[in-house]
Amino acid sequence: MTLTSFGPANRIKRSAETHPLTWRLRDDGEAVWLDEYQAKNGYAAARKAFADMAQDDIVQTVKDAGLKGRGGAGFPTGVKWGLMPKDESINIRYLLCNADEMEPNTWKDRMLMEQLPHLLIEGMLISARALKTYRGYIFLRGEYTTAAKHLNRAVEEAKAAGLLGKNILGSGFDFELFVHTGAGRYICGEETALINSLEGRRANPRSKPPFPAAVGVWGKPTCVNNVETLCNVPAIIADGVDWYKSLAREGSEDMGTKLMGFSGKVMNPGLWELPFGVTGRELFEDYAGGMRDGFKLKCWQPGGAGTGFLLPEHLDAQMYAGGIAKVGTRMGTGLAMAVDDSVNMVSLLRNMEEFFSRESCGFCTPCRDGLPWSVKLLRAIENGEGQAGDIETLLGLVGFLGPGKTFCAHAPGAVEPLGSAIKYFRSEFEAGIAPTSAAVPPLARPIVVGA
Repeated sequence: MTLTSFGPANRIKRSAETHPLTWRLRDDGEAVWLDEYQAKNGYAAARKAFADMAQDDIVQTVKDAGLKGRGGAGFPTGVKWGLMPKDESINIRYLLCNADEMEPNTWKDRMLMEQLPHLLIEGMLISARALKTYRGYIFLRGEYTTAAKHLNRAVEEAKAAGLLGKNILGSGFDFELFVHTGAGRYICGEETALINSLEGRRANPRSKPPFPAAVGVWGKPTCVNNVETLCNVPAIIADGVDWYKSLAREGSEDMGTKLMGFSGKVMNPGLWELPFGVTGRELFEDYAGGMRDGFKLKCWQPGGAGTGFLLPEHLDAQMYAGGIAKVGTRMGTGLAMAVDDSVNMVSLLRNMEEFFSRESCGFCTPCRDGLPWSVKLLRAIENGEGQAGDIETLLGLVGFLGPGKTFCAHAPGAVEPLGSAIKYFRSEFEAGIAPTSAAVPPLARPIVVGA
């Protein structure tokens, strides 16, 4: 996948000053290998970090820049780094890159790994230096075979150039990096489930505390960051805090730029690096080009299948965490999906909940039993066989599976789009209730889970 533009976006030229993540991309979509990457100022930030900056100064710089996680949760990266132990006697630490990009409608990390593998490696190298980690793993979605091939080649190039391995850049610092392909589970996007999977265990989330910074991979201090997060680090180190903060639009509380996209029946589906604070309307109209002829925008999700639906009137919201929160949902991954007026919302939600139900690790009862229950209810409503009270039961499940009610964030993300769909399109759910059905008290309808 290549970055595309439409309309006014054609006149925006990517540059190092405005597009720190994507300015090195080739127009032909081919990968940027080591020689070309270094010719485009690649590894200059790493050399600066190794030669001119103390390890704690790197952490403070990232914290001051306001970099937040780009995987969906948005936790401040510098704060997370600061949780790693200061005890110099703990000489075994790990840095994990979460590249298990399983969120439906999200492909931003894939583009970075396939086309700019050295940007990720440089980001991990600087981060490892800051965190005093001696070994790193890129935990990669198993289906990303091209990304795996490109990352492995880039790792070998970096080793041959003395940028990975022993005594990097003559500093006395050692860092080994490995690409680990996962078995393909959505739950591995949760950092402790990822750790369990990397260790060869079942991919269940762990109880916290202790947090990975204290007890992570094989019981050692571990930091887990997303691909896009790590790819921001070199530019912050190279060009500074003030410059990085200046990239965001006025009013945005999130700093820097973000890979954002739009899919669905839009004129120009694609992926673009944009400043935090652009509006959903700019993303939809100026970049995605609006809807294709014959289709009308019914609703949209701002950042993956686990975010709530919004209406066309919400397109003027600014694309940053707080801006999207103002209209009732989450920024998520920042890759939006347009739902056109031909789509039945009950069918769409049944499809989504089937995915989330299948991907549950099964560890906690609300998620393990509640999500299949929602699928059965939605399937009945979709077939016109719903019973009176089914919608109330679904809303009850939205509450029972919400934030703080389950062991991890899988179920809350799964039911957020369900709750918003019923809120905005209840009539479509009501249309699936059989007219002769008797009223059934909420949450009393018998459902055989797994049947």
